[in-house]
Amino acid sequence: MTDPIVSIRGVSKRFPGGVIAVDNIDIDIAQNEFFALLGPSGCGKTTLLRMISGLETPTEGQIIIAGQDMALTPPNKRPTNMVFQSYAVFPHMTVEDNVAYGLRVTGVPADETTRRTAEALEMVKLSHLAKRKPDQMSGGQRQRVALARALVKRPKVLLLDEPLSALDAKLRDDMRMELTRLQETVGITFIIVTHDQDEALSMASRIAVIDKGAVQQIAAPSELYEQPATRFVADFIGKVNLIDAKVLSRSGKSISCEAKGLGKLKFDTDKTCGDSVAVAVRPEKLKISKAEPKAAGLIKVQGKVRDVAYYGDTSHIVVSIKGGPDLQVNVQNDSRTGGSGVERGQAIWVSWMPDDSLVLTE
Repeated sequence: MTDPIVSIRGVSKRFPGGVIAVDNIDIDIAQNEFFALLGPSGCGKTTLLRMISGLETPTEGQIIIAGQDMALTPPNKRPTNMVFQSYAVFPHMTVEDNVAYGLRVTGVPADETTRRTAEALEMVKLSHLAKRKPDQMSGGQRQRVALARALVKRPKVLLLDEPLSALDAKLRDDMRMELTRLQETVGITFIIVTHDQDEALSMASRIAVIDKGAVQQIAAPSELYEQPATRFVADFIGKVNLIDAKVLSRSGKSISCEAKGLGKLKFDTDKTCGDSVAVAVRPEKLKISKAEPKAAGLIKVQGKVRDVAYYGDTSHIVVSIKGGPDLQVNVQNDSRTGGSGVERGQAIWVSWMPDDSLVLTE
């Protein structure tokens, strides 16, 4: 990466009582990147965002934005703007006045304020609602007002703190696409904080997964999903089967291990293994069949269907393995008859290719 717009260098944040919210984090974020800070509640991601904005001060480390150390720069002087979870739009002002407010209080000339306000409203597709008050609008429209108000100041970096969490599921899906389109249109860096993995995977170009104040992995969405670095990342990003196995032997890149209920398994891995590993395999990689599969090289085991959940386009099936772990299987419902064709209590075979597994050592 050349000339990152945001550089976070050894940043930590400790609160009174010895609480470590952020623990020695290093991240570089590129110009025009859509970057996500993803993790469970309380992991430190919002604290990190607030330190970038200047609303919190790091205990240690540097935050550099556009080549300038922000240590002594107050929030209103930083080249950033923030969109909060609660939107924080002024209820007594029209949409137009909400968006223009930041320009007016900083002394931008009236004609330029009018022009830039109109441009910002056009960006978020709200020009036709310029004279409305926020209480006359939907949640998604109010969120776009908050976005326009942040964008009108032309920040180098737009910070978004759980911006879609207050919206219903359908509107949240629509806003994800709108945010992605908007970021591509305005061409500035977006940094979003979210605990919603689908939100991060669908919008961000790169994601930092954070747990207990520390970065676990930074990667593109597809790499995080298909090549998680740790057990935590594999378990947090999407559904996954994590199978504990005892390592029996190693020869070159090949390891032989044994898992309860599945017997002896063999995998290729470049990782250094101890006495045990976790074998990760995504539910959509597994196949189910009523008869024992005959293809060579498959990992296969017979079990009993414990649960079936129908989601329209897919069904999620949980299969209990005698003496072993429950296995999650996703089945595409591609027939007009609907459903997966299996029911609770049914004997079923589960199989997958060894190459669809990932060996995790931490």
